Amino acid sequence: MDVPEHIRKKLSELPHKPGVYLMKDKFGRVIYVGKARDLRRRVSQYFQPSRRWSWDLKFRALVEAIHDFDFHVVKTETEALLLEGKLIKELKPRYNISFRDDKRFLLVKVNLNDPIPNFVLTRIRKDDGARYFGPFASSAAIRNTLTLMRRLFNLRGCKAYTPSPADYKHCLYAHLRYCTAPCIGNVTREQYMQQVLAACEFLEGKCQELKKQLEEEMWKAAQAQQYERAAQLRDMIADLELTIRKEEKFERIPYSLPIFRSSEDELKELQKLVGLNRPPERIEAFDISNIGGTLTVASMVAFKNGRPDRANYRRYKIKSVTGPDDFAAIAEVVHRRYSRLLQEMGILRADTTPIETEDQEKAIPEELQKLINETAARFKHGIKTRLTSPANSTQKENILPDLILIDGGKGQLNAAREELKKLGLDHIPVMALAKEFEEIYLPNQNDPVRLPHDNPALHLIQRIRDEAHRVAHTYNAQLRLKKITESILDEYPGIGEKRKHALLRKFGSVHRLAHASVEEIAAVPGISVKFATELKQFLEARFLRETRATASEQSGPVIN
Repeated sequence: MDVPEHIRKKLSELPHKPGVYLMKDKFGRVIYVGKARDLRRRVSQYFQPSRRWSWDLKFRALVEAIHDFDFHVVKTETEALLLEGKLIKELKPRYNISFRDDKRFLLVKVNLNDPIPNFVLTRIRKDDGARYFGPFASSAAIRNTLTLMRRLFNLRGCKAYTPSPADYKHCLYAHLRYCTAPCIGNVTREQYMQQVLAACEFLEGKCQELKKQLEEEMWKAAQAQQYERAAQLRDMIADLELTIRKEEKFERIPYSLPIFRSSEDELKELQKLVGLNRPPERIEAFDISNIGGTLTVASMVAFKNGRPDRANYRRYKIKSVTGPDDFAAIAEVVHRRYSRLLQEMGILRADTTPIETEDQEKAIPEELQKLINETAARFKHGIKTRLTSPANSTQKENILPDLILIDGGKGQLNAAREELKKLGLDHIPVMALAKEFEEIYLPNQNDPVRLPHDNPALHLIQRIRDEAHRVAHTYNAQLRLKKITESILDEYPGIGEKRKHALLRKFGSVHRLAHASVEEIAAVPGISVKFATELKQFLEARFLRETRATASEQSGPVIN
């Protein structure tokens, strides 16, 4: 796969350290958040050819959508896990499944103001005056460590908020001497608070003596061949290390990461580039797609405030152009788009034909020309015409754009301007972006403009151009696929899409359908016996004709 230069450069800057990476699409949105023990190795895997591409559709879709990425280095892999969960909950990336619910990492809570403080597990940190420890990435480790801590410091584990002497009769912790039982006065509150404060220091990491003691017991048990006891102590030490390890808590998301682009800055830079009175609120872009001059289609994508307005995307089949003529195709689609928009706004009649420039004043009635001139004047003064099409049941607003972007060079730009001039819309700013060198063509300028690669305006128009190209290319691919999958059934009169799909779903191919009996064809829902008989005769005649033609070609000419 081809890796863009800016991504290749970032990959070379990645350190071999743990951290979190954020994959972003062309619009600057975070679409995936991941963690890594080694950032360079992990992120580089996304841009290397792999067998996984052939079967994992989700992974392939993710990689194809990646346009940029950011990363954040942390100290340990556990910190990376904590930060990953925090970012996923905050950003809700499209391709993340884990951590998107409201579940959070465990915390240990103790309120020293309670009559008999108790250590409990919670997932939400509140401003209630209690002390919180964590979060802890491993729930099993903190649960096991909490059990060890209660036995070590003789802390209560009952759930009652204020245990009473009646609770003591059923309290196993007190009977087993795991708890000093302050509820029945075995110890005073002050004495029990000393136990609680010692446990707090334990959770803060002041437990090296206990760790050494457990390690000595583990080696003694191993030497005595008490392997089960040694394994229990080994696991206990591992849980203790996971719990007391100092981790960054990430109370705040590191917003210093450039997670989102500023659309306002990009629009302001674009305003300066084109010379507009204000940042363009609505931008429409056009692109042409064809294969060798066949199946020529066009796309029109709309962006509002720097973000895609997908409800107003349009796709066109080019009707009046034969062969690879992008200039004529751009002219057709621009004329069709804005003549239709003017018709919906009530400024242009539906039966109006394209008007030649030199005869424009004569061909357009005075009242219609007056309406067009008034509309142009209103746009020049920054006033937008918002009229709803009566034929549009969804009541969408029809608004002329503040800027038109053409994918192409100077020829495509001039073709679009000519059509806009014929429609009286030459006041709308137009620009073109040529893909090879990312050159920007503006009206009345002979030489193209080349902006620095880090220019915000260039980033915006590149995203808009790429989106127009994607829509046009996808539409062209759909038409090509439909043409390829057209079968002999399309030549049979009277067969619709539902019947055709039902037959192909049943038999799998036209060849199998031709060899099926009338009864088998009639068994398909929606197919009558009469229709099945006639279809069978048609397919037999068609296959017989093709068989004879093939045999004639193979046998060659007959010589008398």
